[in-house]
This record gives sequence, C-alpha cells and structure tokens, in this order.
Amino acid sequence: MAKKITEKTAGISLAGFQPRAKEVPAVAPAVAAPMQQPAAVQPAAAVTGTGKPFTGAGIFMSAISGKDGLSRELAEAQARLKQFEGAKIARLLDPAMVHASKWANRSEESFRAQAFVDLKAEIASTGGNVQPIVVRPREDALDTFELAFGHRRHRACLELGLPVLALIEELNDVELFSHMDRENRQRADLRPFEQGMMYARALDEGLFPSMRKMCDYLGVDVGNASKAIVLARLPAPVLACFPSPLELQQAWATPLSAALQKNPDQVLARAKAMATAASPVSAGEAFKQLVEEGVVSNHTPAESTVVVQGVDGRSGTIRFNGRKKSFDIRLNGLDERQIKAIESAVKKLLN
Repeated sequence: MAKKITEKTAGISLAGFQPRAKEVPAVAPAVAAPMQQPAAVQPAAAVTGTGKPFTGAGIFMSAISGKDGLSRELAEAQARLKQFEGAKIARLLDPAMVHASKWANRSEESFRAQAFVDLKAEIASTGGNVQPIVVRPREDALDTFELAFGHRRHRACLELGLPVLALIEELNDVELFSHMDRENRQRADLRPFEQGMMYARALDEGLFPSMRKMCDYLGVDVGNASKAIVLARLPAPVLACFPSPLELQQAWATPLSAALQKNPDQVLARAKAMATAASPVSAGEAFKQLVEEGVVSNHTPAESTVVVQGVDGRSGTIRFNGRKKSFDIRLNGLDERQIKAIESAVKKLLN
C-alpha cells in the first residue's frame, strides 16, 4: 500500500505548503496552535467624532455633510469665493497699448480745457487713476486694447508716463458704443457738440439703421440727439467762427440750421468774416450774428446784411432792420483814431 502511494505522489513537491488553519472554537483548548497565520492587513478606517469607524459610504457622507475639518474649510472657502461672483478684475496696462475708439466723442479741445488740467494733476498726485477705464481687446493687434470709456483718464496717464488701471471686457461694436454713451451721459462736462459727433459717426458707419433705432437702443430722446447731430454737422466755416465748438449750446441747433437753409451764402460769409477778424467774438455773439437776420417767425420781417472785408484783418457788417428802419454797423480791427472818420461818414448819411 505504501509503495502504491509513493508511486502515485512521485514528483509532487510540498515546498511552501502551509496547512489550513483550524477554526478556533469559542473556548480554545489549552494547547498550542500548530502554526499561527499572520493577521491580514486591514485598511485604515475613517473615524467620526464619536470614534466609530466609517465605511466608504460613510466617508463620502461625512465629506458632503461637513462633519470633518477639511470639508468645513472647503465650505468656508467656497462661501468666501461666492462673495466675489460677478466681480471684474482691474489690471494695470501700458497706456501706449491702449488706443482711442473710432466712436470716441472727446474733442481735442477738451484736452486743453482747465477741467483736464485739474484731472491730470489729481492723477499725478495719486500716482494713477483710481477709477479704472474700460477697454476691449483689439482683434487686429495682439496685446493692444480699444477704449470704451475713460479717454481723459487714459490721456492723463499717457502724458504722465503712468500705467493706467483698466477693466478688460469682451464687447462688440454696439455694446462698446452703448457703454461709452451711457457713461458719458452721466458726466456733466460732456458737451452737445461731442455727443453729436459720436451719434453722427455711428449713423455714418451704419452701426444703427436709423436715428430712431439708435435712440431707442440707447434710451435717449430723439429730439436731443437730433440737435446734437446738427451741431456736429455744421459747416467748418461756421464752427471756426466760435472760440471753441465745445461752447455751442444745444438750443442753438435749430436756429443755426434754419439760417443755413434760408440763406447759406449769407451765413457762411458772416462766419468767415468773424473767423478772420482781428478781435474774436464770444460764442454768444457769434451765434447772434449768424442767426439774427434769419426769419424767426412767419410774421417777422427779414433783415438784410452786408459783409465788408478790409485789409489787415479789418472787417465789418452792415445790417438793415426793415421793421425798425435802422442800420446796425459793426466794425472789427479798427482803432480809436478812426472814430472821427466814422463819425463824419455817419453825419453825411444823416444829412
């Protein structure tokens, strides 16, 4: 029998074989175990505040319910971040990389005004603009930007050699125009002529199909926008007779337009005479001379005016008022020594 068993098990190796551990009864006998197996390594269990271990599901529930310190810190951080939802980040930019928009409504005259001088001094004292400008990235040039609004702040920083604080926004043309218009209308120093330039350019460029559509989109009065555009479209000689186009008043738009339509040659001649006069007239006086002879109503007789051009910048206007039967003579570029000659000429007419 033993011989048969030996033949059957020939070639079988027991190297590394360990017998199965016997089950330990509830009360172990007082005999040594044949060979004790090493304890299996158990994964570390998460522990709750009560000391009880968590299963995998328990760990997940602990995390989402904020029962452990890490989840509490995460929740607090998320709450802090939520306070900044919708916030815009301002960056310091090289002002040389920021360019004026084609919709810009700031006349060069505004950068020579005292208000700009004061703003520039304030920015210099604070080391930069406290209120950021708004720009959009330019598609045609990398790392350059187009101004939406803040032209005076940008110009001040550019001239002072200071970085300009800016908010960068992705805007299309209509959005940029709208942002610029709304921000500018909140400022008291924007003049009707500048606003008119902006509106006229938008219509010329086809940004809006009509003035009505533009005004509806921007929420502005059609009448006010129309008057501003009239001022912006005044002929160059008419603009030149004013000390600055920024002094044009919105209320002057309708009378100036009516005078130009009634007698354009006469109005342009008067404008050129005033522009070349040795002694410039005020904006109010220029407006009065341009429209005084126009028809104010259907029942007001028209006045006639003669413009006289002399040498060395001397000029004059002679107006006849048919209702008053009077002449109004205004001479520019003369000195006091010529008063006798003028008096003598007037006496001859009266006699």
